[in-house]
Amino acid sequence: MESMLISPAKFIFFGFLPGWVLSLSLLIIGLGVFTYIIWKRILPIKNASPDNSRLDRIPERIVKLAKLWFLQARHPRYPFVGILHILIFFGFLILSVRTGSLSVIGIFENFELPGLAYNQPLGQVYNIIKDYTATIVFFTCLIAAVRRSLFKPARYNVPEKYGHDHTLEAVFVLAIIMGLMISESIFEAAAASAGNDGHTPQLTLVWMFSEILNGSSHGMLQKTHLVSYFFHDALFFFFLCFLPMGKHFHVITSVFNVFFMRIDKGNIKPVVYGVNDEGLDDLESFGVKKIEDFTWKHMLDFYSCADCGRCSDHCPANAAGRPLSPRFISIKCRDFLFRKYPVIGKPSNNRELIGSVLEKDEIWSCTTCGACEEECPLLIEYIDKIVDVRRGFVDDGNVPQSLQKPLGALEKRGNPWGKMEKKRADWAKDEDFSKDYTVKILGRKESADTLYFVDSISSYDDRMQDIARATARLLSDSGIDYGILGKLEKDSGHEVRRFGEEMLFQDLKDNNTEAILNSGVKNIVTADPHAYNALKNDYANLPPVVHISEVIERKVKTGDIRLKEIEDKSRVYTFHDPCYLGRHNELYAPPRAVIDAVPGIKRIDMKKSGDRSFCCGGGGLMLFYEPEEEQRMGVLRVGMAKEAGANVIVTACPFCLVNIEDAIKVAGMEGEMNAIDLTELIDRHVIRE
Repeated sequence: MESMLISPAKFIFFGFLPGWVLSLSLLIIGLGVFTYIIWKRILPIKNASPDNSRLDRIPERIVKLAKLWFLQARHPRYPFVGILHILIFFGFLILSVRTGSLSVIGIFENFELPGLAYNQPLGQVYNIIKDYTATIVFFTCLIAAVRRSLFKPARYNVPEKYGHDHTLEAVFVLAIIMGLMISESIFEAAAASAGNDGHTPQLTLVWMFSEILNGSSHGMLQKTHLVSYFFHDALFFFFLCFLPMGKHFHVITSVFNVFFMRIDKGNIKPVVYGVNDEGLDDLESFGVKKIEDFTWKHMLDFYSCADCGRCSDHCPANAAGRPLSPRFISIKCRDFLFRKYPVIGKPSNNRELIGSVLEKDEIWSCTTCGACEEECPLLIEYIDKIVDVRRGFVDDGNVPQSLQKPLGALEKRGNPWGKMEKKRADWAKDEDFSKDYTVKILGRKESADTLYFVDSISSYDDRMQDIARATARLLSDSGIDYGILGKLEKDSGHEVRRFGEEMLFQDLKDNNTEAILNSGVKNIVTADPHAYNALKNDYANLPPVVHISEVIERKVKTGDIRLKEIEDKSRVYTFHDPCYLGRHNELYAPPRAVIDAVPGIKRIDMKKSGDRSFCCGGGGLMLFYEPEEEQRMGVLRVGMAKEAGANVIVTACPFCLVNIEDAIKVAGMEGEMNAIDLTELIDRHVIRE
């Protein structure tokens, strides 16, 4: 037993220095240095912009913390490395009890945590679990180190312009963890060997080192016992102070970052927290122009990035070869903070944040699809940061040339094409359509229970007007009393806001809100996920908003809509989840249920579907932006459909349909692959009297 040897607390070094003094010195110095480093890291957070939205709905936050941080719910999305991380994570939690008590044992030799004494049942159980845990963590770290060094996934690569990768740091930290496991096990093994303790759990590091040390002299065991203890103690405090110096800061910050996560999806942060829409005119500046313009939560994001590359691995802009990799936004901003707020010495940062650290093409390349945020295990937010930087661009007049015309048209005419307001309802005047269907224009003479909010693309684009007419037919066939706003409707402003033109968005929102409330409708339906998201999450005090897929699903179930057998049984259909219907609003089931309701239809899912769906690249003003890219996102998406074995791509978004139909042509797959909107598919198969 350990009593057979002189404990670290009682041993006298050099004939005069008690071990407890050495242990206490390590404790004071280690915690002192750590406190100083953390204080330095908190300084930029103190200087950051406010965010008063992170302390609401505490019970919900606790549940999400338990699921996403404690249970590591997102890590198994990458099965092999996810399991490795979970083993190390839970190993840390279990061994933290032992590590904490070891630091105290060096000062008070008889210290034992309540209930965990060696001679108590719970203590005996914990020590067995602890020994096996240390062994598992050691070999898990060894596997992770080999994988990171020799079989490094492409998502860890770092382009030359961003500097070096973090493989060396990652392997160094894994080596530290293995060193902690070995030193603690040798400490235990030396004591066990000195006391001839035969109860060491077999097939553990402690058991292995006990076998090696058995037969050693008492003096050798004493030296081994002491050296391993103080090595473990010093290594632990070095590790503690090293963590805030790089990407492994997430070991400390992740619990806070997950707790303070953004709970609601689909919305965008206000320009400044605490300033309402009416107060925007009084602001001297909009958006992010310097690092301190980011909120304190976003700085916590920078600290929490683990550089795992999952965000970039699923970023469609990155896959298409655009100059955007979400991972590097966090890494570059973290490095920028470290240089501007150094732990030691004066700031060495002489670079501008905008245009140097964060490049314009990089920021404009984002489609705000949300794939990066959905994948991040630490709940790092990117869309709000990018929108805030864009707000700064717009405030300074730095808008891409290709976007200036549609933004000007939106301001003048309420749509990005600059077409006349009075032509907004012309789609309903189509000769074939108007013979059988009449669409009410809500106003002084007409009223309805439900508003069909068409939005700009389906109102003005010749091809997308087919979606408007299909939607109108389905609403009529369902017996729904509906109408449209006609010339009173303006663009929903969804993309306008996400492209940083906040004041223009506010004008569009105010116009639409007034028109909707004056119409007296009780419900709103739209076939455009961008309009759906804007009305639901960006506007306020409107009647309930639903997507047309939800209406069709409900009407199919009630029998108000009856469907005939699929027209062409040789076709295989796949559903492309629109970003603002799926990831941002979690409507995955209704569109699939609607497709499956067509008798005899064959539907399969693409590999990237559901919350891992791949953005088409055509959302909103992206139709007007001309980014630098190696391959179009839509072409990549069409290739995924082909790989899945489908030859018809069903969308539920006019922007997706525009981009995918165009991508089919670009990919040279006309005749081989088709695209159709969900409303068109159902409209073709409705049984009408």
